[in-house]
Amino acid sequence: MSLQTHVESLNQKHAEIEDIIAREELRPQPDALRLMELKKQKLRLKEEMVRLAVKH
Repeated sequence: MSLQTHVESLNQKHAEIEDIIAREELRPQPDALRLMELKKQKLRLKEEMVRLAVKH
């Protein structure tokens, strides 16, 4: 897998998690634990994208 393909995959996963977070936050009683885990995943993806951008 090329670096560009990997970054695009990370971007797609990041966007998917953003969508899930947005839907969860719209629920009458959002699951705070689920939101926390999703936000951690999103942050890890963002950190990986930044790390790859710096290496490139």
